[in-house]
Amino acid sequence: MKYEIKKFHDGQVTAKIAEAGDIHIKIRGNSYEDLFRAASIKEAWDATNATYKTAVAKLTIFCLIGQRSDRRFNKGESFDLKVICKFINDMKFDVVSILHPHSPISLALIENSEKISHVDYVEKAYNQIGNPVLVSPDAGAYKTTHEIAEKLNADLVPSNKVRVDGAPEISIQGDVKGKECLIVDDLADGGRTFKFLAEALKKQGATKVFLYVTHGQFNYGFDELKESIDHIYCTNSYKDIDDDFVTQFMLEGL
Repeated sequence: MKYEIKKFHDGQVTAKIAEAGDIHIKIRGNSYEDLFRAASIKEAWDATNATYKTAVAKLTIFCLIGQRSDRRFNKGESFDLKVICKFINDMKFDVVSILHPHSPISLALIENSEKISHVDYVEKAYNQIGNPVLVSPDAGAYKTTHEIAEKLNADLVPSNKVRVDGAPEISIQGDVKGKECLIVDDLADGGRTFKFLAEALKKQGATKVFLYVTHGQFNYGFDELKESIDHIYCTNSYKDIDDDFVTQFMLEGL
């Protein structure tokens, strides 16, 4: 399936289908503009394929916008992920694939959805480093990281963070003395939690600490992270990063 996208000066996005048949749209999905672009393509495709009842429409979202807003945090506030997922559902794709969603709520809210595993990218980082100890940064990430550790036959050290009088207090449940560590999680915005965790790991004797996140936002840069983390691995699901401190695994279609 071939299509063309045009953006007007006022920001409007329009799509034109060049040929009929199955379609597979791949987007970062980290902006409302990306979602509107997919919706425009799908609407044009629906009109073009009205008589092709067996044609299949797939949508791949590499970095779902609003995925951390997976609940109504306070009374009177909007449930943002619910709004976003309703918009996606209204497009009526046959399959919606999402790379490493932040929580299962996304998959529950989006119809015909499936998870794209991030295990292959973690394995690439693991092999490049040379068999480090895997570290889960919190209880929420432990199950997934445990599954990865079993697949890679890697050692796993759980950690957890609580706040005491507003300051983070990190507990590490394992021996990391003299070892290299790889923290594994889904996304990083500022990344201060990983900075504190890396400091705690090195205080307990870790020789180097690396970080893997599937969705590398890093909206505040890397200066703080470089104080305690030796290198970062991520995909380009959110954006392309040009920095020697970061190794990116490039996704097909971006």
